[in-house]
Amino acid sequence: MLFASGGFKVKLYDIEQQQVTNALETIRKEMKILEQSDSLRGSLSSEEQLSLISGCSNIQAAVEGAGHIQECIPENLELKKKIFAQLDQIVDDKVVLSSSTSCLLPSKLFAGLAHVKQCLVVHPVNPPYYVPLVELVPHPETAPATMDRTYALMRKIGQSPVRIMKEIDGFALNRLQYAIIGEAWRLVEEGIVSPSDLDLVMSDGLGMRYAFIGPLETMHLNAEGMLNYCDRYREGMKRVLKTFGPIPDFSRATTEKVNQAMCVNVPDDPEHLGARRQWRDECLLRLAKLKRQMQSQ
Repeated sequence: MLFASGGFKVKLYDIEQQQVTNALETIRKEMKILEQSDSLRGSLSSEEQLSLISGCSNIQAAVEGAGHIQECIPENLELKKKIFAQLDQIVDDKVVLSSSTSCLLPSKLFAGLAHVKQCLVVHPVNPPYYVPLVELVPHPETAPATMDRTYALMRKIGQSPVRIMKEIDGFALNRLQYAIIGEAWRLVEEGIVSPSDLDLVMSDGLGMRYAFIGPLETMHLNAEGMLNYCDRYREGMKRVLKTFGPIPDFSRATTEKVNQAMCVNVPDDPEHLGARRQWRDECLLRLAKLKRQMQSQ
């Protein structure tokens, strides 16, 4: 949907034809709903965008003439290596080969490929239609031109690409996310705060700031610039950081406690979880609109 919103022709491929058929039906429904709510991205109508998207059950036909290939198969290293080895045999020297993996390292994914200079991780954030961040993570042998081309493409379709200069486990987003999850878990496990109050700290506190600015600009604005912030708060930050405990083992007892708290508002059955995800996506859609308005002012 994102690539079509930018005016690009898109071919969907899967080993299961039904997956492609279902995806095309879902995309049609989603685009019509988005158009009716004036939330469709890009300058083309839903019908114009839909005409750019087709399905394919033959991998050779799927990649023929492609400028960018985005792999989105399950998060399984051997499965992903198998598909890239297959692609390596049939692509030309110009197409970009990218993986949507959220944590598998490029050096493991693309090891031994003849077209390794054309390979990189292009990690979107779920749901990518409303959350524009994309992490670009190179293999040690990825050509700078591959990064530049992909960065330009992501900008063209309205995403917000960031360059990860060299690979690191978890990339940037998940390293930050796991740091928050780890401390959140410790605070709940040690009885410092309840699970529901912990989530409020983020949703009605830090999260409101971070929806528009990141932690570094927050520091910059919370004093008379970054130098002043560190002069004021350096010792306090170091003192608190030293009190952080070991990595949680996410024990069953705490998991059940947190799950029980989560299920008060959102029971963990498919119907309630689905409805809450839909509500989340509507919130993200409205926030994305507000951010675009604010950025254009």
